[in-house]
Amino acid sequence: MMGRNQTSISEFLLLGLPIQPEQQNLFYALFLAMYLTTLLGNLLIIVLIRLDSQLHTPMYLFLSNLSFSDLCFSSVTIPKLLQNMQNQDPSIPYVDCLTQMYFFLFFGDLESFLLVAMAYDRYVAICFPLHYTAIMSPMLCLALVALSWVLTTFHAMLHTLLMARLCFCADNVVPHFFCDMSALLKLACSDTRVNELVIFITGGLILVIPFLLILGSYARIVSSILKVPSSKGICKAFSTCGSHLSVVSLFYGTLIGLYFCPSANSSTLKETVMAMMYTVVTPMLNPFIYSLRNRDMKGALGRIIHQKKTFLSL
Repeated sequence: MMGRNQTSISEFLLLGLPIQPEQQNLFYALFLAMYLTTLLGNLLIIVLIRLDSQLHTPMYLFLSNLSFSDLCFSSVTIPKLLQNMQNQDPSIPYVDCLTQMYFFLFFGDLESFLLVAMAYDRYVAICFPLHYTAIMSPMLCLALVALSWVLTTFHAMLHTLLMARLCFCADNVVPHFFCDMSALLKLACSDTRVNELVIFITGGLILVIPFLLILGSYARIVSSILKVPSSKGICKAFSTCGSHLSVVSLFYGTLIGLYFCPSANSSTLKETVMAMMYTVVTPMLNPFIYSLRNRDMKGALGRIIHQKKTFLSL
């Protein structure tokens, strides 16, 4: 069995969420509303940044990519969850399962790198305001975005190929609402030590190091903020950093707890709840925390509405 490199099953069965039958319709409506909010919020951000020339800055370049990542990140898992809740068919083909896992890792990793780029952008803007334009040049910004996409592609492909080499025998029931990597590893009937070693090593590169870089950036930001004489400016800056750090902590905390030790014994319910936090809640909250509460975004929305009214009145 150790030498086999092909699965003996053609599909997996996703158990979904531990919801009572009489509560299915309620949770279906709730998840559908949250998913639509995520789509509309992030699409609005992308459209506003694209249409308003005043938002063509490094920060909003990263924000537009983050919104696209959030939109796709939720779309990888939630539509399948809603479909399973609607038609009561939990099956997913083997190839589709690996494809879902690939894109889940891809957009999750992409968000991780983009959060680092955003933290660095804020660090330069607050700590070196006079040199911001020179440091955050268009070339550097595009390079950071391109590097994020390239690294996430290789990382997601690595784990997908390693998963494809494993054997899955009789047990094909995934105790999750999507093809979670740690859940699939527990179903494998071949040696998973290589997979777990790669997860441990790359976990430090993809999750822990970016998380520490973000904390370091915000630590320097807080240090600079404390030197500002205006109490109003201090409160406003602390409020912004607190909002950013709350989402960063939610995103990284759940991911590190779930995937840094994939073989750790933990309850399925706890894993499912934590997964819902970063696949549904975080992408939905990001537009409100990062952009829709932002004065520049509100101004851009007002200008576009005014231009549309002016155009219609002609």
